[in-house]
Amino acid sequence: MVSDDTAEGAEADPVRAARARWARWGAAGKRVGYGLVLVAVVAFVIGAATGFSGLTTGTVTACLLGSTVTLAPGIVIGYAVKKAEREDPVPRRR
Repeated sequence: MVSDDTAEGAEADPVRAARARWARWGAAGKRVGYGLVLVAVVAFVIGAATGFSGLTTGTVTACLLGSTVTLAPGIVIGYAVKKAEREDPVPRRR
């Protein structure tokens, strides 16, 4: 996530504001992606215990596909924002 310094500096600096927006999108993508993985695992365990129906198989497949679409970009965006923060030439206020 974005540090407090970045959140405060985002009001005055459009680059920091854009970076904060990207950080929020990245965090949301990770939350949704990991949530879908959790649902897929729970559905798989239920399916393994009760016999795999079409609904269970479809749920696991859809959740894994959805997590692939949301989680990977969320992780990449999160790392990109962190890297940009580290390489920002503007000294941070303490």
